[in-house]
Amino acid sequence: MDLVRRSIPPLHPAGTPFVAVPLALAGLGRRHRVVRTASLLTAGAMAGFFRHPPRVPPNRAGVVVAPADGEVALVDHAVPPAELNLGSTPLPRVSIFLSVLDVHVQRVPVSGTVEAVVHKAGQFLSADLADASEVNERTSMHLRTPSGHDLAVVQIAGLLARRIVNTTSVGDSLTIGDTYGLIRFGSRVDTYFPEGSRTAVIVGQRAIGAETVLAELP
Repeated sequence: MDLVRRSIPPLHPAGTPFVAVPLALAGLGRRHRVVRTASLLTAGAMAGFFRHPPRVPPNRAGVVVAPADGEVALVDHAVPPAELNLGSTPLPRVSIFLSVLDVHVQRVPVSGTVEAVVHKAGQFLSADLADASEVNERTSMHLRTPSGHDLAVVQIAGLLARRIVNTTSVGDSLTIGDTYGLIRFGSRVDTYFPEGSRTAVIVGQRAIGAETVLAELP
């Protein structure tokens, strides 16, 4: 049983109704093979999408870990979201694209205090497009580390995503690797670093939330 518990990741609370409803339909339609099979397959797919595996962040000081699982889509410089008031100077940025098969919970990339959380309505273009950072619906969070470094983490809705969850509030003290949000279904997460940070990933690399080091702070 211990092996099973370690091998099968738990379900994020936000996924409970998405699994419970098709399971209930499977129970109600147990005499109808097609309904029962379709409902069980749907419940299994939802359980897989909302999986919440445990992660262990590195204990090195001054590193920023991936806030999400997925493929590194961009490693560049860009102006952070205007709503965070972090200036108009382009900063180092890493974008991670999440497919529907990736774990969709978001992790805190660095320990610090929440300075701002702002939701901005927008479009629902495919999250792998470069314009998605600017025009898609998003929730932006400004983090300040104990050493005074400012970072931004932006959850961006995608073509199928219609719901962004961010459970933080201004003033919260967060710990690197902790879960803070979720996007469904298919999305993107951008991380903006202070100038002078050294990025440690390349485009096309797979990132593991809370474990892959994206950059080292100056």
